[in-house]
Amino acid sequence: MTGKVDEALGYEQARDELIEVVRRLEAGGTTLEESLALWERGEELAKVCRRWLEGARARLDAALAEEAEGAEAEGSAG
Repeated sequence: MTGKVDEALGYEQARDELIEVVRRLEAGGTTLEESLALWERGEELAKVCRRWLEGARARLDAALAEEAEGAEAEGSAG
């Protein structure tokens, strides 16, 4: 479950932190406990990014639907 701090992260912040987590995991040299903590943090950050992207997709879909409705209205008015 993500916390309030994670919910306040912007997409770019979450993405950049996720990149750093992945870099650290790929570099190795961490203990099992550190690796697990990094992996868990990466999962949380991925969820934050996913929510931002889903929200952006919903906004785009709504804008496209609104545009299509406007075009239909103009077509039937003429």
